[in-house]
Amino acid sequence: MLWPLVVYFVLVIALAVALLALSALLGERHSERATALPYESGIVSTGSARLRFGAAFYLVAVFFVIFDLEAAYIFSWAVALRALGWAAYAEGLVFIGILSVALAWVWRVGGLDLAPRSRLR
Repeated sequence: MLWPLVVYFVLVIALAVALLALSALLGERHSERATALPYESGIVSTGSARLRFGAAFYLVAVFFVIFDLEAAYIFSWAVALRALGWAAYAEGLVFIGILSVALAWVWRVGGLDLAPRSRLR
């Protein structure tokens, strides 16, 4: 009973090959000097694209993803709150409390400070 899956894979591979072949046959072919230049929003780029970012930048990005994901959970919880009842309300308050404590700890240890620290001499 694996034949539907095999037919599906054959069709997918055939479609991918057909699309690649059509784009190779019908695609534009020109090699002007401006084609190879980087271009973004009408501004010719200056400098290198390989910038170095500090570790704090990545740390803030991770904190944003974590707390943004938690906001999505809280929103879905709030939408279904009436049907879930008081037990879910209490669990949601505990969850928000834990998030608040985590945010306070991150703030306390300086995880949200992006300014360089001044050195005392």
